[in-house]
Amino acid sequence: MATTNFFAQVAAIPFEGCLNITIRKDGEQQTVSVLLQNEGCGDTAKNHIPPLILKGNTKELGEGFFPAIAEPVQQASALLLNMEQFLKGQENAKKHCAMEKKKTEKPVTATDPKAGKYDNAMAKVDALEAAGDFREAWMKVPQPNEFPEKAEELRSRRASLSAKFSPDLFGAAQSAEPLNEVEPNTKENATDHTDAQGIPDEGEGQ
Repeated sequence: MATTNFFAQVAAIPFEGCLNITIRKDGEQQTVSVLLQNEGCGDTAKNHIPPLILKGNTKELGEGFFPAIAEPVQQASALLLNMEQFLKGQENAKKHCAMEKKKTEKPVTATDPKAGKYDNAMAKVDALEAAGDFREAWMKVPQPNEFPEKAEELRSRRASLSAKFSPDLFGAAQSAEPLNEVEPNTKENATDHTDAQGIPDEGEGQ
């Protein structure tokens, strides 16, 4: 019985996966569909790789089949492997990122005494501001050095409150009312025989 080197030539093509070959006969012509599948690749993009279609008679396919499919099959195999490696790389990156984030995060719980002190102080500030007592609210805002991690927020809150009341934060005395003006001694009021201090002029009484 004659032997064929068909399987030897398939084995000579470097690929990983399942090489599906479908042959349809139409008279003297044959249509061959070649599709490489790799179940190890989890990327659904692999489903968009089209099959390689070859058409010809027995002689044409016998002479040109393997030279035509060798390179495309290798390329498809490399692409599927790269897809899987890319997916694994993404998963590793996500896990690594999550682990690093977990290490650097400092959980703040409701039982944290410092957090409770800050919340209580700002609750008083909120209540005073809501009541319209902006000056008192400003005075109740904690100093930034007490809560360094909230320094910028505290400065902003102080600035916001100070803008709602007079710049005179410490109750400085208001400017005095203007003094009553003394009516000048003119001809029109010459009948007023008093001097500048309101004492009658003795000479006029004589």
